[in-house]
Amino acid sequence: MSTRISNFSDLIQRVTASCLLHPLASGRRDADEFSVHCAGNESEDERYKSEEEEEEEEEEDKERERVRVCDGAAEDDRRVVEMAMLVGEVFDAVSAVKAAYVRLQEAHCPWDPDKMRVADVAVVAELRRLGVLRERFRRSVGRECVGGGRGGRRLGATVREVVAPYEAAVEELKREVKAKDAEVENLREKLRTATNLNCGSGGKKGRSRKVSCSQASHVAAAPAPEIFQATMTTVIEASKSFTALLLSLMRSAHWDIAAAVRSIESATNNDSTSAAGGSQHAKYALESYVSRKIFQGFDHETFYMDGSLSSLLHPDQFRRDCFAHYRDMKAMDPIELLGILPTCQFGKFCSKKYLAIVHPKMEESLFGDLDQRRQVLAGNHPRSQFYGEFSRLAKAVWLLHLLAFALDPPPSHFEASGGAEFHPQYMESVVRFSGSHGGAGQVVGVRNEPRVQARKRVGYQG
Repeated sequence: MSTRISNFSDLIQRVTASCLLHPLASGRRDADEFSVHCAGNESEDERYKSEEEEEEEEEEDKERERVRVCDGAAEDDRRVVEMAMLVGEVFDAVSAVKAAYVRLQEAHCPWDPDKMRVADVAVVAELRRLGVLRERFRRSVGRECVGGGRGGRRLGATVREVVAPYEAAVEELKREVKAKDAEVENLREKLRTATNLNCGSGGKKGRSRKVSCSQASHVAAAPAPEIFQATMTTVIEASKSFTALLLSLMRSAHWDIAAAVRSIESATNNDSTSAAGGSQHAKYALESYVSRKIFQGFDHETFYMDGSLSSLLHPDQFRRDCFAHYRDMKAMDPIELLGILPTCQFGKFCSKKYLAIVHPKMEESLFGDLDQRRQVLAGNHPRSQFYGEFSRLAKAVWLLHLLAFALDPPPSHFEASGGAEFHPQYMESVVRFSGSHGGAGQVVGVRNEPRVQARKRVGYQG
């Protein structure tokens, strides 16, 4: 019995122990499962956190890349703007050089030393400005090419290609400036020569006369009738050339040439051209008109431009001065001389004769305006083909006049009117003669009579 009770007690204890122990095992297992679950959640959080961090880092990298690209684009835009500004300054500088060079040319005619100095300073200043821009450009290109590798070298080559034309233009301007300097020096030398001869001032003593060796070899040492005859030939050629140009302009302006010839005849009361031959011989009538105007006053020492009497008060000295003036002026270009000294005696002679030969209505009809006449009235001399041809004729007549007053005895000056006896040694016939008589016994033509038509010439009678 006691043994049964003991076994029963033992059974109860085991049951109780089993009941008590079972919940504890379950709780531990739940705890272990909770611990494992928590550990899994923690690892997943850490994984999510690392993924987010990677995404954030990627976003930051992308942002930095975008910022870097934007900075590079902004830098490129800045460089483009700077380059555009530099090119604009280069164009402005080139335009300024061109304008300064134009002012330098304008200072040459008429000659103005003050304007020459100012224009020269302006040209040099603008050239220096171009040099500064070139250095700025080279420095900026050098900074961009440092560490640039192949791209930098390519950019430098492109820039050099862009700048090369401007550098070539600057070099060309420098060469032109040197050429102009040489021309200025040449003009200064001519100015000194023209100042020495003083353009026919007449009675001044003690003046030096500079004539280069090349010029002196073509000018005789003393006046002679042969020189006068040669100069007269030059006058005839210059008169024909100017008359041909004037007649060509009249025909281009659709003038009635025959009516113009009749007008010349009626204005001068000269019957040296027949009515039938007026149109055919218009150039001779026109040449007669030009010669009559330009030789008017030839017998006076200054063409009656002033009341000088030096030829009467000091005849020997005046003859020497006239021939010295002839020697100095013979090799000079009349346009250059008038550009240097527009109001000298020869300049006054040109102005007076141009206004006498070319009527305002004639000039307006030939050229459409009175611009040349306004320049002449203002004391200047136009740089036109027409006035250049006229100035060559005026120079030839001026030299002939100087020689006339340098010779002793002086040559005779006469004009043949209608009905006068024809002298082939002093006159030139329009028609050709047959036989060996050469027009002997003929007379100068009269209107409506088939006689010899002659053009006036200046002859020398010793």
